[in-house]
Amino acid sequence: MSHPQIDPDKLAVEIAADADVLKALAENGDIASLTRPIDLHFKGSQEAIEALVEASEALGFEFIEFGEYEDGDIAADFIVESTVEPEVMAALVKRALEIEITHGVEFDGWGCEAQTGKAS
Repeated sequence: MSHPQIDPDKLAVEIAADADVLKALAENGDIASLTRPIDLHFKGSQEAIEALVEASEALGFEFIEFGEYEDGDIAADFIVESTVEPEVMAALVKRALEIEITHGVEFDGWGCEAQTGKAS
């Protein structure tokens, strides 16, 4: 399967923003190599979001819940188990940007909790 052509500038901006988040996690004692649930957020039309939810298992994501924006867009939250090393997160964000193209949705970011290895 060929990968859709994403905007390299958009990817660079996302990776730069992620670097700040990853730095903040590290400053809070995060161990990037520990696997943890990462929340992924997408928004779009109801039809596009529902199609993404149907495809989520094949994409390796676990669907969590729908949300709604004031502008009428629907959101969907997913979880993927991953580490947060910079190269892993760059690949995840690249995948998310490819999903924007293939599914007609907007990637609305990711989030996770710091994993210090002290208590699970």
